[in-house]
Parts: sequence; C-alpha cells; structure tokens
Amino acid sequence: MPNRPYAGAVTASRHPRRSGSPVGLWAPQWRGLAIGLILCTTFIAAEALAVITIMPRVAHDLGGLHLYGWVFSAFMLGSLVGTVAAGRAADRAGPARPFLGGIALFASGLAVAGLAPSMALLVAGRTMQGLGSGAVPAVSYVAIGRGLPAGLRARMLAVLSAAWVLPGVLGPVLSVAVSDLFGWRWVFIGLIPLVAVAGLLALPALVRLGRPATRPAGEHRLLDAILTATGSGLFLAGLSAGSTAAAVGLLVGGLAVGLPALRRLLPAGTLKAQAGLPAVILSRGLLTFAFFGGDAFVTLTITTVLHHSTAVASLAITGSTLAWAVGAWLQVRLGSRWDGRVLVGAGVALVLIGIAGMVLSLRPGVSVAEAVAAWTLAGLGMGLAYAPTSLMMLRSASPGREGWASASLTLADVLGTALGAGVGGAALVVGADHGWPLSSAVTIAFTLAAGAAFVALAVAHRLPLYPQDHRRSAQSTVELAREMAQKPARVQH
Repeated sequence: MPNRPYAGAVTASRHPRRSGSPVGLWAPQWRGLAIGLILCTTFIAAEALAVITIMPRVAHDLGGLHLYGWVFSAFMLGSLVGTVAAGRAADRAGPARPFLGGIALFASGLAVAGLAPSMALLVAGRTMQGLGSGAVPAVSYVAIGRGLPAGLRARMLAVLSAAWVLPGVLGPVLSVAVSDLFGWRWVFIGLIPLVAVAGLLALPALVRLGRPATRPAGEHRLLDAILTATGSGLFLAGLSAGSTAAAVGLLVGGLAVGLPALRRLLPAGTLKAQAGLPAVILSRGLLTFAFFGGDAFVTLTITTVLHHSTAVASLAITGSTLAWAVGAWLQVRLGSRWDGRVLVGAGVALVLIGIAGMVLSLRPGVSVAEAVAAWTLAGLGMGLAYAPTSLMMLRSASPGREGWASASLTLADVLGTALGAGVGGAALVVGADHGWPLSSAVTIAFTLAAGAAFVALAVAHRLPLYPQDHRRSAQSTVELAREMAQKPARVQH
C-alpha cells in the first residue's frame, strides 16, 4: 500500500504556518484527524484492557477454560484479516469506508460477546471485534502518513501511545465495578454507544482525505491474510489436540497453509531476520509475542492461582499500561542520545525481567505486590521498544511503499499477539489434560513468552540505525509533551 500524500496534504506539509495559524497537531487543519484517531484508540484500548481484567470471571461463569487463550487469539487473527482488508480499501477508495465498516463490525462483535451463552460464542464475538478493530490501526497509519507532514508524525505516534493512559487508569477499575454491579456482559454492551460516538467524530476528517492521488504501487493480498489466519488457527489447535495423530496433522496443515502466505505478506527476508526493514518487522512480532503472550495470563495468575480479587489483578494491568505510556515518552527524550537499537534492546530486556518476576510470584511466600511490580516493569519495557520500531519502519520503507510497510508492521503486531496468547492457552489445555496444577501451566505460558523475548534480543543488532531526522522529530515530540503537560485539556477533549 503506497503512502503518497494527497494534494492538500502536500500543501500543508510545505506551508504548515498559514495565516498565522498555530503549528502542531492541534492546528485547525489537523485537529479533527488527531482527535478522531485518539478517541478511537482510547475506546479500543478500554475494551482490550477490560477484557483482560474480567476474563477469569467470564471463564468461570461460562466454563470452557480450554478456550481461554482463544478469546485473545481469535480477536487478533480476526484483526489480521481486518487490517489487510482495510488497508487495501484505504488505498483504493480512501480511509473513510473501511473505517466505518470496521467500527460497525467491532460494535456488532461487542453485542455478540455481551450476549454469548457459551465460551464458543464469546470467541465468535471476539473474532468479529478483531475484524473490525483491524481497520483502526491500518487507517491510522495511512491517515498519519497521508494527512500529516513528516515533522508531526512522531508526535502523533506518541500521542496515540498516550491515548492508552486514561483507559489504563480507568478501564480495569471500571470493568471490575461494572462487572460487580451489573454483570460482566455489560462491560461489552456498555461500550457500544461510546464506540459509535468516537467513530462518528473521526469520520469527517477521514472523508476529507479522499481517495489516494495515485494507484497503489503494491498491496497485500486478502487471500494471503485469510490463509495466514487460518494456518495460525490450525497450528494453535494442533498444539492442544487430544491425540498425537490429530496434533501432527493440524500442526503440519497449519504450517503448509499459513507459512507460504505469511512469507508473501511480509517483506522478503523477514523470517530470516535480514538486516533492515525485515528485522524491524520480525522484532515487532517477537516483542508482541513476548509481552502479550504473558499479558493474557497475568490476571488469571493473580486471581485463580494466587487467589486474589479481580480488583487486585486490575492493578497489574493499570500499572503496565501507565508504565507503557511513561516508557513511550521516555524513549522520546532518550532518542536524541541513544541509538534505536539500544532502546529496543533495553525495552525487550525489561519485558523479559517482568516475565521472570511473574514466574517468581508463583512461589510460596511471595507477595502479590511483586507480581504487580513485575508486570509494571514489563509495560515500561514495551514503551521503550514499541515506538522506536514504528519510526524505524517508516524510515526504512521504500518511497511509495510506506503504507505497505505499515501494514506489514501491523500484521506482525497482531500475529505475534495471537500466537503468544494462543501458545500460552495451549499450555493450559495440555496441563488440564495431564492433571497438572494451573500454576505449572501458566509457568509454561510465561516461559514460552520469555523464549520469544530472548530471540528478540538476538534480532535487535540487525535493526537499522536511526537517521538524524528522527532525532529532530524526537525533539519536537518532547516539545509536544511539555505543551500537553501545560494544557492537558487538549488531550482530554
């Protein structure tokens, strides 16, 4: 998917200060787009954090602990398909249509999940949510690339990271309160009107972007996305199959269906960690595998294994989310002195330490506060490592293929998350089949996530160096942070 700006965006990029208008994301020509993307990110973040927090309670109510990992994997595999479909549509007809369709699918999935009488239907609703939510990052990257000048893109990425702050503070707490007062179903259903409002606010700015000025120079095939998602699903099913023959058949079939399609979706050399853009894409997938492969089981560990309340478990989710935002701003300040490879390596190391801390928290006599602190540290690591890979991708992409590279990064995001949660979920199923205590199963899940983090550390030295223009962009983002600290109402409204 190319990322060539529209005529209006080119004019704005060359002449950002028109008639004395302020320069920045809140200037009139960019304000609507910025607010719309922030609100949509906020409500999708709220849903994600709410589901992680209340999922142990949902699993207890509906039964089907063997589908626990699928609640997260189905969402992400659906998102993989939705991302490619939305990216293709955005390049062909503009971002408004795929965004509107995505919001409608996401809201419908919320309704199905909220009314689900079984875990299987809950997984179906989560798949619908994933298909819809995939449109948001795809449209966001395209809109940032086409609608904003180069000097504001780093600012917008940082602000989108900050959009997780409010959901991080209120989302887990509110989800617990709503679940206690009205039942967990209203955590899903209650978000529907809020998502609709956010979508309507963002839509006008996306409509104004219009169609792309040129035909796509290259795009991902939707069939490849479907095959990748299908192959991943077969592979994950094979990990927890009841018989050896079924397991081998599903694993081999999953690889045969999904791997060739995945190779076509990602830049050549990605699976071999080739230096440059391929290494960026692979490191992002490994990063999300490591973090979200552990994140899916943090609340289950605290509530079901350590026997603490959902409210206590929500502290770990809140802490990691806020630490992620802190890390995102910290990497901006350090970006003028530290190489991007160092930031990514440091971030991955912190995620690895956080995973180790979660495993240690399972030992007798260890305070639950140590689990909360460990996962907060993992969130800080994600903040340090996540944004630098986005900027590396934008600067490593070939001219005219920035949108395609952005979609590749998003695909690595969602596939890493899906596989991380799915492999951990398979560990729960295998543990239950063999009569293992739940603590042993979640230990395996965390260990598998740690393995991905170790591989990510090995890949970090193949990442590209930051060019000098990033350092200037990083400095401008620091200035924005100071501006937001002085006028926080701009973010809130």
